[in-house]
Amino acid sequence: VQLVESGGGLVQAGGSLRLSCAASGRTFNSYAMGWFRQPPGEEREFVACVSWSGGSTYYADSVKGRFAISRDRGNAKNTVYLQMNYLKPEDTAVYYCAASTFADESAVASEYDYWGQGTQVTVSS
Repeated sequence: VQLVESGGGLVQAGGSLRLSCAASGRTFNSYAMGWFRQPPGEEREFVACVSWSGGSTYYADSVKGRFAISRDRGNAKNTVYLQMNYLKPEDTAVYYCAASTFADESAVASEYDYWGQGTQVTVSS
């Protein structure tokens, strides 16, 4: 499985960005998907995840109400999205997409098998 993130960039506080993660492989619909981030000088942290069915989502408290994760299971797009609204400077980080073949809806990084290369999000004040 290969995961390729896109959509990062520089945005002012209060603005929005939408990250995309394109996944290869015909079994994408059986993977739970998650987004994690790593702020400068800090450890990687959980942001959001979506179940393999797309019917359930879970968010870190720090982004709840501002971010929304979704997945496109149709039309062979094999893509998961992270819509980020009302961005804050503390959201600045490298954002990573991840796929889990065995854990549905997990906030634990070690339960994800595959990772993308990351995309930088910078929020200016």
